[in-house]
Amino acid sequence: MGCVFAVFLVTGAALPALPLHIHGDLGFSVFAVGLVAGAQFAAALLCRLRSGTVSDRLGSKFAVVAGAVMAALAGLLYLASTMTTGDPAWSIAILLAGRVLLGGAESFIMIGAQSWCLALAGPGQVGKMIAWIGTAMFVALALGAPLGSFLYSRLGFASIGWATLLGAVATWLLVVFVPATRPATQSRGTARQVLKAVWIPGLAMAFSSVGYGITTAFAVLLFVQNGWQPAWLSFTAFAIALVVARVFFGPLPDRLGGSRTAMIFIVIHSAGLALIWLSPYAWLAFAGSAMAGFGYALVYPGLGMEAVSRAPTEARGLAMGVYTAFIDLALGLFAPLLGLLANVIGVAQIFLIAALLALCAVPIAAWLGAHPARGGTASLTRKK
Repeated sequence: MGCVFAVFLVTGAALPALPLHIHGDLGFSVFAVGLVAGAQFAAALLCRLRSGTVSDRLGSKFAVVAGAVMAALAGLLYLASTMTTGDPAWSIAILLAGRVLLGGAESFIMIGAQSWCLALAGPGQVGKMIAWIGTAMFVALALGAPLGSFLYSRLGFASIGWATLLGAVATWLLVVFVPATRPATQSRGTARQVLKAVWIPGLAMAFSSVGYGITTAFAVLLFVQNGWQPAWLSFTAFAIALVVARVFFGPLPDRLGGSRTAMIFIVIHSAGLALIWLSPYAWLAFAGSAMAGFGYALVYPGLGMEAVSRAPTEARGLAMGVYTAFIDLALGLFAPLLGLLANVIGVAQIFLIAALLALCAVPIAAWLGAHPARGGTASLTRKK
């Protein structure tokens, strides 16, 4: 949890600074903001399968350390991009490379940490474990947003690079002396089995995650355009509400069932996104952000529990990697596409599109509930 917190604290610090730096300092369009933001998700997608396989075969600790190294390199590239602002095209190209490396770092650290905790927690705590790992992530993002705004306003974008580098060092220090867990032995057909088992909950997660990606990439721009200040509070409200939901309702997927929990919270998440689109007032938009975060809180652990219950026991790291890859696929595709669309129809309208896409996950979750995994976590929960 500490490793996840460290890497996502620096990821959160970049959220309010990145669009302002690209759009304001370098003079690029909203499409460029979506492209650079989506690059991290695309890179994370490409690394998911590899990070899951590495975690299962070489150990969770190895995956986390590899992620820390990539995060350190990303911080160095952030710093290098600030030294070439006189040539905006070259500067954004270096920044894009840094985002790609940070996406890989996030993938290895997140999947390594999740498989590490799955090995420690046991089968009866899958939903709760995934929820707590996600809580560490969103606490970091909630704190990172105001931290990034402060650093950017006082010290410029270079401070985000230094923060990323320090976060990578902190991650390495957290695990360097911690004993590693024993790697699992996999059969040759494991990857194919995992993909077949996980793609349906992964598809539901992809639809319901577009709103999260849109909030991270475009909420600050929308709030600045409307004069709703402090703009960083748009994502912090999202993250704080998510953490509150996981603290008080974290055990719900293990008790109610992953698919049923996901269905309820997807609807809440979609309603929050629609409220941001409709809102004429700052306080109502902040409330919409909080509602969207509260709703998103238990979608990932609920559907993740369905994914893990359907996958082979010896490939849990790979299962979480494949499952999370569907989120990266959705965000890597939709962030730049919706950024391009925002240039035509306005930033507010893409929050409505994200709300409608999230609702597409409801019938998929309903199907999962009607077809529980045989002997898996989900079916065991229902028997209890």
